[in-house]
Amino acid sequence: MRLDKYLKIARLIKRRSVAKDISDQGRIDINGKTAKSSSDVKAGDELTIRFGNKTSVISVDEIVETTKKNEAQHMYSIVSESYEQNFDEDVK
Repeated sequence: MRLDKYLKIARLIKRRSVAKDISDQGRIDINGKTAKSSSDVKAGDELTIRFGNKTSVISVDEIVETTKKNEAQHMYSIVSESYEQNFDEDVK
């Protein structure tokens, strides 16, 4: 399945056009290699997504063509999430 379509169906990114733009900017890696929106995603792959201040590492568990909102979370597992700057520490 195409990367941009997977991100949309898994509801990691709300719109496919946004997923396409982000991946074409080189902000998504598949198994450590920079991916384009047309890159193929399969079960077992590890995605690194840099979106704004947040970097998420996602493990692809399954690929399905369509899914309901409450079943989309079964398509992936979150390995780690990190932030460039923790804004909670700035608030006093």
